[in-house]
Amino acid sequence: MHKLSRFIISAILMVTILPAMAQFSPVFTGKDMSKVRSTDLTRKYLTPERIVWISDPSLVQNAERILNPGIGQADLNSGGYLTLKSTKDSFGGIVVDFGKEIQGGVEIVTTRGISKEKNKVRIRFGESVSEAMSDIDINGATNDHAMRDFVVALPWLGRLEVGNSGFRFVRIDLIDPENKIEIKEISAIFTYRDIPYLGSFTCNDERLNQIWMTGAYTVHLNMQDYLWDGIKRDRLVWIGDMHPEVMTINSVFGNNEVVPKSLDLIRELTPLPDWMNGISSYSMWWIMIQRDWYYYQGDLDYLKQQKEYLVALLRQLTTKIDPSGKEDLDGSRFLDWPSNENKEAIHAGLQSMMLMTFQAGSELCAVLGDPETAKMCDSFVEKLKNHVPEMAGSKQAAALLSMSGLVPPEKANAEVLAKDGVHKMSTFYGYYMLKARAMAGDYQGAIDNIREYWGGMLDLGATTFWEDFDIDWMKNAARIDELVPEGKVDVHRSYGGYCYKELRHSFCHGWASGPTSWLSQYVLGVNVLEPGCKKIKIEPHLGDLQWVEGTFPTPLGVVKIKHTKGVDGEIETTYTVPKGVKVVK
Repeated sequence: MHKLSRFIISAILMVTILPAMAQFSPVFTGKDMSKVRSTDLTRKYLTPERIVWISDPSLVQNAERILNPGIGQADLNSGGYLTLKSTKDSFGGIVVDFGKEIQGGVEIVTTRGISKEKNKVRIRFGESVSEAMSDIDINGATNDHAMRDFVVALPWLGRLEVGNSGFRFVRIDLIDPENKIEIKEISAIFTYRDIPYLGSFTCNDERLNQIWMTGAYTVHLNMQDYLWDGIKRDRLVWIGDMHPEVMTINSVFGNNEVVPKSLDLIRELTPLPDWMNGISSYSMWWIMIQRDWYYYQGDLDYLKQQKEYLVALLRQLTTKIDPSGKEDLDGSRFLDWPSNENKEAIHAGLQSMMLMTFQAGSELCAVLGDPETAKMCDSFVEKLKNHVPEMAGSKQAAALLSMSGLVPPEKANAEVLAKDGVHKMSTFYGYYMLKARAMAGDYQGAIDNIREYWGGMLDLGATTFWEDFDIDWMKNAARIDELVPEGKVDVHRSYGGYCYKELRHSFCHGWASGPTSWLSQYVLGVNVLEPGCKKIKIEPHLGDLQWVEGTFPTPLGVVKIKHTKGVDGEIETTYTVPKGVKVVK
């Protein structure tokens, strides 16, 4: 056939016939596409980085072969691969470490060195080595939300993908006596959103750099199809917990559909007069997230879609204030778990949140062209100012009272926030404690808190930040990435309260990411002044740092900034901004 003719035929196929054939793929022919669910998540296969433990050298052979990168394909070779054996009373087992916490499962490729009948293994995922070595219903170990401890049958000469949890460590044990199986490959299936880190933060203190990145990575793992609280537990949209996560997303990833998708989900799940997640403060966090998301991303069309629910929720909140201006909220009255026993602190926090919510409501309603509701919000802001609760010795209450303006930040910092170092801090409300200290001008105190409190988790082997942490847990503590030595405290197995006792405790919780956005705002110095980042203020506070540089995502492009402290203490700042972004200093 003439070359030109072949070219013409190929062009016709590409333009007409092949696209038409794609429309009639057997998978989708006659299928109602509204019933087909897709995902934006990416999967990668990771090789174990080290072997943490084997049960018995005589029952676990060729363990080092499992550290070779796999290809995910079985073949006819056998012999020389990882072999697990069992006797009548002893069973071969192995724990592998993938180096960093991830979300996903595990892929196991077998050889023909496995029985077709006696082919079962027990698989345990762990956020710590201790959890991987645990038994369900003992010391808090659980399969809640994500199955992390179960028995499966392996294929003969095949490949199995199993599991969906947050983990770093995997333990595999034989369960049939007098048996032997051969495993060619073990790989972790890492499931995540393949998105760029547009924001960045680097300074002369590597500890702060690691903390910033760990907070960013913690939230990234929780950006699944929806924005979760935790990748092991809780794999839910908890709207109040989302606020620190959203601020981290604004500072690192910029606009991402997981935020509005999650905000809309919880709105649809919560017809008024119900409270989101059954918690009155969480409905208020929804309003404040809407305000912050609009200011950082400038998506007016999305904000307009929230107007009906937003206005109705604001009007509902007006019925929860008594004549003296005191909040009278029903539903679950909650700030965070560590403050849960302090009823005075909860009232102080809710009073502050009511005031901040109506301030946010006024701003949003003005943007939405609803001056009547904006005026209503302003009147309730003034009414709420008439009642000023005590700080009740609570750093949570002190932080929110500062942020709302009910208590001068300098007073809250001196009397509560700056006392006792990082004792009485929490992973969720630690973000607001840092913000309140910045409002008081105590930037160095906040930086020191970040180093000690969030850095403490890193010192214990964390690669993501935890649901809760108390600095006293550091005493005589073993690292979470090792077998607990004799005489040392097992942090994961020993601590935790409320819904996160012992091994149920989540070691990847997005609400703990506060230092990431705080460092970007107060040390790198990016403050958003107009919706869509059209106007920003660059105001760095380096404390004892000598230099800091980084980037910040806006809807118009990435801002690049560098600050250098001179010998006289003066800071020299250089920056570049995308077209359309105005900078004030």
